[in-house]
Amino acid sequence: MKSRILVAVAGLPLLVWIVLWARIGWMMGALGLLSGIGAWELQKCVSRGNPGPMGICAGVWAALMTAESALDPRSAYSLAAGMVTALFAWAVLKGGAVPPDRIFAGIFSGVCVACSFGSFLRVSLAGLPRGYLLLPFVLSFACDTCAFFAGRSLGRHKLAPKVSPHKTVEGAVGGLLGAAAAGILFAVIINRAAGESLSYLGMGGLSLLCGATAQIGDLSFSLIKRQYGVKDYGRLFLEHGGVLDRFDSVLFVAPVVEQFLLSMTAR
Repeated sequence: MKSRILVAVAGLPLLVWIVLWARIGWMMGALGLLSGIGAWELQKCVSRGNPGPMGICAGVWAALMTAESALDPRSAYSLAAGMVTALFAWAVLKGGAVPPDRIFAGIFSGVCVACSFGSFLRVSLAGLPRGYLLLPFVLSFACDTCAFFAGRSLGRHKLAPKVSPHKTVEGAVGGLLGAAAAGILFAVIINRAAGESLSYLGMGGLSLLCGATAQIGDLSFSLIKRQYGVKDYGRLFLEHGGVLDRFDSVLFVAPVVEQFLLSMTAR
């Protein structure tokens, strides 16, 4: 709990500043840095502590893809195809010395992780109020926090014991309800503060969907850690672990919120 409070006090003001007030270049740099660190962490995990040159290449690729996926999506496809080809060419030249899981981890971080972080840039470049960029964080963190406390106080039935032994069905339900409440509260605030007209019913439905998505994201990255016998991906956020530990659910939720917001502007 002390670690949670310390990270929140130090990290939340910086997060809010980057999302709401920083220039787009600063936001792009911050998101690219998170992508690069996340790619390094994943390579460290699948290599069991020795990411080497592959970790550096994956980190640089992920950072570049984060910006490129927002600024020029068609160019991003070409960059992704070129990097995938380069990864497999290198593996072939090494004569099988590069394990396939490291190749696929590089592809996953360079495409999926980077493009998920790029969701924030794409929403911002679409001209929407920057307050909307907080929504993936609000829903993910509300779901995580409410699931934590509901699980500790009410948890009786294990949700996925072979993947994450401490998660419970009661905690999952608490996370869904917490995400729904946070989403509706977000709609109330942005409707009044920014003169928007978000549907409370629609926001409630989106929040429930994102609550479920957030928990799938959390469990998915836990599954990878358990497969490789790793407790945390990193130590960037102290007891919270690394980028992939702290933003695992956000990475799954951000593209869902992006599609909702962009479809809303297309009407």
